[in-house]
Amino acid sequence: MLRVSDLALPLDHSADDLEAAICARLGIEPRELVRFTVVRRGNDARRKAAIKLVYVLDLVLADEAAVLARHAADSHVRPTPDTTYRPPVRAPEGWTGAEDGSRPVVIGAGPCGVMAALILAEMGLKPIIVERGKAVRERTKDTWGLWRRSELNPESNVQFGEGGAGTFSDGKLYSRIKDPRHLSRKVLTEFVKAGAPEDILTEAHPHIGTFRLVTMVMSIRETIEELGGEYRFQTRVEDFAVEAAPDGTRQLAGLHLSDGSFLPARHVILAVGHSARDTFHALHDAGIHVEAKPFAIGVRIEHPQSWIDTARFGACAGNEILGAAAYALSHQCQNGRTVYSFCMCPGGRVVAATSEEGRVVTNGMSQYSRAEFNANSGLVVDISPERDFPGGPLAGIAFQRHWESLAFKAGGSNYMAPGQKVSDLLAGKPSSGEFGAVVPSYKPGVKLTDLSLCLPDFVIESLREAIPVFGRQIKNYDHPDVVMTGVEARTSSPIRIRRGADFQSVNTAGLYPAGEGAGYAGGILSAAVDGIKVAEALAAELLKA
Repeated sequence: MLRVSDLALPLDHSADDLEAAICARLGIEPRELVRFTVVRRGNDARRKAAIKLVYVLDLVLADEAAVLARHAADSHVRPTPDTTYRPPVRAPEGWTGAEDGSRPVVIGAGPCGVMAALILAEMGLKPIIVERGKAVRERTKDTWGLWRRSELNPESNVQFGEGGAGTFSDGKLYSRIKDPRHLSRKVLTEFVKAGAPEDILTEAHPHIGTFRLVTMVMSIRETIEELGGEYRFQTRVEDFAVEAAPDGTRQLAGLHLSDGSFLPARHVILAVGHSARDTFHALHDAGIHVEAKPFAIGVRIEHPQSWIDTARFGACAGNEILGAAAYALSHQCQNGRTVYSFCMCPGGRVVAATSEEGRVVTNGMSQYSRAEFNANSGLVVDISPERDFPGGPLAGIAFQRHWESLAFKAGGSNYMAPGQKVSDLLAGKPSSGEFGAVVPSYKPGVKLTDLSLCLPDFVIESLREAIPVFGRQIKNYDHPDVVMTGVEARTSSPIRIRRGADFQSVNTAGLYPAGEGAGYAGGILSAAVDGIKVAEALAAELLKA
C-alpha cells in the first residue's frame, strides 16, 4: 500500500475528480488504481477566492513497486506506515497483582489517566483508578450547577471528575507532538470504538465536543472494568508515603486517601491535571521534586462566529465541508511579552471553570456541531517563574489564585465574570451599560467593568498592543463591541514534576508523573499519548522480573 500526501483539489470537487487527480499525480491509468482510502483531509484557505481541500490518501495499486520506483524522489509518495499499536509487554496469564502494592495505580481519570489505565488493562495489569471527582454523569450535573445557579462543588466541576478538564472543552484532537510510533492513531481509534465520530480519523483538525465526550468516557470505563480495572470515585489522594532504601534512594510505598484508608502502591501514574493544587502541595511536602514552570494568563475574547467565518473563508463562509472557522494568532510585543490565542473554540461558549470557592476562571467549550453563535478563544500573555513569580516551586499557584480572587471580586463576588469591551480596554476606561454587537456567552453572567482590576499591568499593556495588530489580520477582531472576560489563568500547569528517561520521578522511584498536570502535555491528544508512554514504562518496570 502506498501513501500519497499533499494532493490538493478545489473545494467543490466531485468524487470522480479525486480519483482522476490520484491517477494524474502518479501517472497511472484508472484501471491501475485498485482502491483508495482518505487518511487525512484539511483545507488550504490562504487564498479565500480559491480554497482547496488537501488530502493524504492510502492507495492499493496494481503495481505499487513500479509506481514507487518512478516517484523515488517525491517525498509525498511513500509506503504506507504501519500504525498498528502493539503493547511492548504483557502480564503472564492469570496475573492478578498482590496486596503489597504491585498492582498499578492511576491517579486521575482525565485523558492521560484514562488512556494509561486502558493500556495497563489491555496488558493484563488490572489497574486501580483513583479519581477525586464523580463519575461523568453526576459530575456533569454538578458542573451545570455552577453555570446555572452559581453553586460550586469544589470536588466535582469543570476541572475535577471523570474525563478531566477536556470533557468540558472543544474536544480538540490534534497536536504538534512528535509521534513516530503513531500513538495518536491508537488514541483516535480507541475514541472511535468508544463512540466518537469516525471523521476524527480523517479530518486534519478533528474534534468531538462535550456531549460526545461524556458518553465516550463512560464506554472506555466499561472496557477498563471488563479487563479487570477498578475505579474509586470521590477519593482524593491526601498524602504520599515514601520509603528510604538502604542505598539512599526513595521509593513510593503507598497513598493516603481521603476516606481514611491507605492504599499500598509501588507503581503509580500521577495524571491529576493542571488544577490539582492541593495534590501539588502534598507532593512537595512529601519531598518529591517539583519545580515551577512557565504558563500564561489573560482573557477569553468573543466574536460572532460569522465574522470569523467571513474573515477566514470569504465567499465560501458557511460551506458545510469547511465548517466553523478557527484561527491561531501570535504577536511579539515591544515589552518583550508574547500575546497569543489559546484553545480557540469555534461556534462555542465561554464557561465557568473554577475549582476553588471565591475565584473566577474562564475556559472555552464547543459541541461537535460548533453551531452556537459566538467564537471564543483565550487571548493570553506568557509569564515565567524567573520574571513573574520567583517565590519557589509552588509560587505559580499563588500567582493564579491572586488574580482569580480579584476576578471573583471584580465580577461581583457571585461567580459572574468581569468583562470589558475592546474599545474601552484600548481607551483605558471601564466598560458599563449594555452590550453591543457582541453578547458574551459566559454563565452565570458577565459584569462589565475594568479588567485592569484583575490582571497584571503588563497583561493589559500587551493586549492593548496586540489586539489592533490582530484586527489587521482578521477583520473585526478589534471591533469596539467585542467582549473579553477574565480571567484565563489555567492555560497549563504552573509546575513540572521532573521525570527521568524511565518516566519515573527523578527522586522518587515508583511515581510516574504524566500528562498536563505534571508539565508534559497540553491538550487531550498529547495528554492521552503521554499516558500511553508512561503506562508502557510502568509495565516494563513492573514485569521485568
